Amino acid sequence: MQSPSSDLAFLAKLVHRGFLDEAAGRGLGASLAQGIGLDALLERQLGWSAERIARLRATDAGEQPAIQGFDLERLLGVGGTARVFLARHRKSGRRVALKVLEPRAAAHKPTLEAFLAEARRLKELSCPGLVACNGVAQEGETYLSVLEWIDGETVFERLERGQRLSEPEALGVILAAAEVLEYLAEKGLVHGDVKPANIMIDRQGRIKLIDLGFARPRGEKGGGPADTVSGTVSYLAPEQAQGGADADLRSDIYSLGVTLFQCVVGRLPFSGQDDRELLAKAILESLRSPELKALELSPHLQYFIEKMMAKDPRDRYQSFRELIDDVRAQVSGRDDLDLGALRERIQRGDAGRRRRP
Repeated sequence: MQSPSSDLAFLAKLVHRGFLDEAAGRGLGASLAQGIGLDALLERQLGWSAERIARLRATDAGEQPAIQGFDLERLLGVGGTARVFLARHRKSGRRVALKVLEPRAAAHKPTLEAFLAEARRLKELSCPGLVACNGVAQEGETYLSVLEWIDGETVFERLERGQRLSEPEALGVILAAAEVLEYLAEKGLVHGDVKPANIMIDRQGRIKLIDLGFARPRGEKGGGPADTVSGTVSYLAPEQAQGGADADLRSDIYSLGVTLFQCVVGRLPFSGQDDRELLAKAILESLRSPELKALELSPHLQYFIEKMMAKDPRDRYQSFRELIDDVRAQVSGRDDLDLGALRERIQRGDAGRRRRP
């Protein structure tokens, strides 16, 4: 028998985690005030089984999920729709990252379908620079994908600590990401959410692109203005910001240009009070950055950023191969772009571990 206070706390957790809506929560709360136990209320009023209630109690409403065959070690990160846990596979002893869909997201059919589609895509793809997926599973009401664990951090996490990338480091990251995006383009896919938070650097300095949650087949028709939410607003190309744009690799090139700018300058090229203002600036404002000159960055780097972030897609690089060849041709040797300085910092332990999915 649970105490009234623990019942109330658990009820609040069920509402917060999306197992109950607020109206149902208020109704059950009123019954709790009359001294009726929560488990009995969930069974009688909502028809929940005793097994389901016990499972939710044991997992703290899914915050600490019990996944058959895996031992969870720690939470790696929390995103808008999923939590990512470091786990060890009991049979093989191998460490993996378990991406667990939140209950509220699982109850939303389009989000669930996108989650399952991402896992299927990753499982079918094979590229050293792309996070690997070993499949998707369902444990009761819990949906999860089993991903390669990357011992490192995202580029965003480094920037968040106030550590900008040097020009060679930034170009090395961009080249590595562009090679993965070229692979996706060859497979007919547009990533759709290129940004520093989706580019990881492991402790050996290797680059991994993650998160295909917004990936779409190239040329897929866009819808109306609601499509502007497909991706992260600060990195959306102008044609995406206007809504309804078809999936186009040149939009990924624009987002990669924003990423390059942020890597070397330490801030985003456009800022605003809200998403609407950010979208308007992406569409209307020209790129201005006194820091590009103040930081003594090369004219070549400034050219790459301006070409990648051209407002008109026709003025950007038209393929990742064109971008890769241009960058390589304009810099003094591939060895300058091996992320050497960043690798040294990572191996010294200055770089953190991944905290976000």
